[in-house]
Amino acid sequence: MSNWLDLYENMGDYLAPSMAKDHPNIPIVKEEGCYYYGVDGKKYLDFTSGIAVTNTGHRHPKIVQSIKDAADQLVHGPSGVIMYESILKLAKNLGEVLPGNLDCFFFANSGTEAVEGALKLAKYVTERPYVVSFTGCFHGRSLGALSVTTSKSKYRKFLQPSHLSYQVPYADEKSCPEGMDPEVYCVEQLEKDFKRLFQHQVTPEEVACIILEPVLGEGGYIIPPKAWVKKIREICDEHGILLIFDEVQTGFGRTGEWFAAQYFEVTPDIMAIAKGIASGLPLSATVASKELMKKWPLGTHGTTFGGNPIACSVALATLEILHEEKLVENSKVVGAYAKEQLIELQAKYPIISDVRSIGLMIGIEISNLETGELDGQAVMKILDYALEEGVLFYLCGTVGEVIRMIPPLTVTKEQIDDGLEMLEKAIKRYMDEI
Repeated sequence: MSNWLDLYENMGDYLAPSMAKDHPNIPIVKEEGCYYYGVDGKKYLDFTSGIAVTNTGHRHPKIVQSIKDAADQLVHGPSGVIMYESILKLAKNLGEVLPGNLDCFFFANSGTEAVEGALKLAKYVTERPYVVSFTGCFHGRSLGALSVTTSKSKYRKFLQPSHLSYQVPYADEKSCPEGMDPEVYCVEQLEKDFKRLFQHQVTPEEVACIILEPVLGEGGYIIPPKAWVKKIREICDEHGILLIFDEVQTGFGRTGEWFAAQYFEVTPDIMAIAKGIASGLPLSATVASKELMKKWPLGTHGTTFGGNPIACSVALATLEILHEEKLVENSKVVGAYAKEQLIELQAKYPIISDVRSIGLMIGIEISNLETGELDGQAVMKILDYALEEGVLFYLCGTVGEVIRMIPPLTVTKEQIDDGLEMLEKAIKRYMDEI
């Protein structure tokens, strides 16, 4: 143990700052269900799910067993060189829960890779050069994905990508004039934004795809109106543009539906999925219809590790758990309960300027009481105090102003109560200081 703690104290000697300096770097020795167990012997209620990954909870017994069973058969499988049951069965089973005709897969390892695949597929099939994305969205940090990522400018610093893309504003109900329907306002603004874009910067005939986070993730947990998302689908259909949904964070029950596309009643042409797909093992997929994928021939894309046989076996177990334990439904029910409790907390503590949620994807916005400005510094202090109380949250938003609450979908109402009680103590501690 002492050697492990020595390594922990000196991790900056071994790990790049971008890997070793995130928040809060708790030294952990074990995980189970909705909890982490620290080297200090303390139990932490986890409201991060490994950043929306362990939707089935940490180390679910069925997940652990599936890893062991799969490793008895295959450890690595370069798909195409060899072929194995788990990857084919996973593709078939995923097609049954994805919306519309999204039933053909290119498996990779991460959300960023899934986005890269989606962009390449759209450009190849349409033979068009440009991409349109939305300000505030996060799609990854490799150069292709970075070209459409605008949640924070620091992600692009000194790395302005050569891939040509254009951005339009994400839906912003807060800017809606008083007395006007926010949904109508957002749709009207969207139409104006695309009209300006197509008149002044790029013709629609040159646009291969529009890529969208159907719920803004790292950019602040913003939930757009359904009509706004449907209007984007209409714009794509009008101009022969492919629509990509980045459902890396919103998939596999996180929003109270299998995928956010089903909540918005919009089926994209291409989808990028990852995170919750395999309960913690590295796996992702670029998804489209068979008809579209057939236009993307051998050699135009490839992978060495994508669709790993153990990861695919675990993804199959993940789907079974989501079905058997009704975790998608639990996300909707317990998520609604959590929002009710947070609205009560907001009434007591005006530092909470907004509560936004869809399923168990919950954002708690914090603002400065004196200035009304979004307050990332306050969030960091509250997160630290909450951790001392025994609950782990994460942050998001342009200035880190949103407490990100994304517990495993196995979470109970009692655990929600425990976590929010600890959060309230943390907020009270912070309020007593200012």
